[in-house]
Amino acid sequence: MRKISKKCFQFILICMCIFLFLYIVNAISIICYSKIDDKKKADVIIVLGASTYNDKVSPVFQERLNHGIWLYQHGYAQKIILTGGYGKGNQHSDSFVAREYVINKGIRQTDILIEEKSTITQDNLKYAKEIMDNFAYRSAIIVSDPLHMKRAILMAEDYQINAYSSPTPTTRYKSLNSQAEFLKREVLLYTGYQIYRIFY
Repeated sequence: MRKISKKCFQFILICMCIFLFLYIVNAISIICYSKIDDKKKADVIIVLGASTYNDKVSPVFQERLNHGIWLYQHGYAQKIILTGGYGKGNQHSDSFVAREYVINKGIRQTDILIEEKSTITQDNLKYAKEIMDNFAYRSAIIVSDPLHMKRAILMAEDYQINAYSSPTPTTRYKSLNSQAEFLKREVLLYTGYQIYRIFY
């Protein structure tokens, strides 16, 4: 087996150290940002999608929707954009199921807008921005789980959305283990997106 040269080994070691440094910095940044709620009156509330099963919203999605409903009912915006496309095997899109949920909670159907094409966070915001452009909306309150907010707001700003962060106060990721798994995933995705946006 061919031995790794000293220079190659040093390069690999440096890359690993840089990645570890970025990982730690981003983890701290994501945790700190998760505690920020800068909600203010906006044109719309954008609720980022999560899974639905058998035409029922998942517990995670439910908490996001509940917070979006609360913001609407307290006058922070007069319109809600629900996001989420078709999950595997689902007859209806996640946003369609979410619309039924919020209507049952007393939100007027005419105040609900949905996009049904997205499968990831970036697409949630991309297609929500298309809806905003169609109605000349400029500002939005972004709703998701606390540890998701740092990446979501960065993406929203990249789509020229005047975005305000408002994480759910009742996230379903409550145990230390579930929060650690969520954080690990978010750090990797956030770091990956930072690299992605350099080239795009």
